[in-house]
Amino acid sequence: MRRQFILSALAIAASFHFSSAWADDAIPSLKGKRIALSTVGTSIYYDSRAFQAQIDEVKRLGGTPITLDAGRNDKALVSQLQTVVAQKPDAVIQLLGTSTVIEPWLKKINEAGIPLFTVEAESKYSINDVTADNYQVGLQLAEKLVKDLKGKGNILVFNGFYGVKSCGLRYDALKKVLEKNPGIKIIQPELRDVIPNTVQDAYSQVTALLNKYPKGSVQAIWAAWDVPQLGATKALIDAKRTEILTYGVDGSPEIINLLTQKSAPIGAVIAQQPALAGKIAVQNVARYLAGKKDLPKVTSVATLVATSSNVQEIKKIRGDK
Repeated sequence: MRRQFILSALAIAASFHFSSAWADDAIPSLKGKRIALSTVGTSIYYDSRAFQAQIDEVKRLGGTPITLDAGRNDKALVSQLQTVVAQKPDAVIQLLGTSTVIEPWLKKINEAGIPLFTVEAESKYSINDVTADNYQVGLQLAEKLVKDLKGKGNILVFNGFYGVKSCGLRYDALKKVLEKNPGIKIIQPELRDVIPNTVQDAYSQVTALLNKYPKGSVQAIWAAWDVPQLGATKALIDAKRTEILTYGVDGSPEIINLLTQKSAPIGAVIAQQPALAGKIAVQNVARYLAGKKDLPKVTSVATLVATSSNVQEIKKIRGDK
């Protein structure tokens, strides 16, 4: 039977407290170790929280973090991965990245004999990838959408980053669920989310389409992450089209805060725990460098289905301010 992900928030919190407490007691020191932390950027909630958690955990364990931020620029990302090879740190953690961009350079890091770890960037060259189960995340989100729409309606879909593995898996899950629910149709052409100016671009695209589609013709808007969801939600509020619900993934503070306003047209957001993911990645590096060579290929981090009815509980679990 498919694993149940929609657990009570309190049960999840309790399990995290137990596993975290056990893990901290068992984590080896990183004293004298240089750990390269490479990220695609830090302008987005997930990136910034996970990256800062990595920095903090490396320091807490006595190591020296080498921080590399590509500023959401692929050329800069390639350049900093080249730098990593030349610097020969004791280990590398790559946070996110489009597979076609980073894979050749992850291969070079691997060939240089540098232990490579990833966060939300699964690769055959990575010893361990810390990630949400993104296909299950996509199923969660799609099934919530289908339930809210009672299996019938038209939806707008943002699909601009299929090459980013996590986004691609979430989109594949959406399509799989819709195959079993033919009463829900994706309006074509699909929308393209962009970086940078994601919120503004999504706002503009949705605003234009609201003029084309009158009330009753669109029931929901889906996005693989919640920055375009934020722009879409703001467009719906400003156009007074709150009969349309939005769906996304990550749980950035802006979306979570909108959820506290019960009138906001948000069906759900799958809230990730980026700080926990970043911390676990560093702990896995410490274990590996201390001699534990049988780490799993993937370490999964639980996600939480956030709605207006449980948002305050979700904020407590994640430690949101």
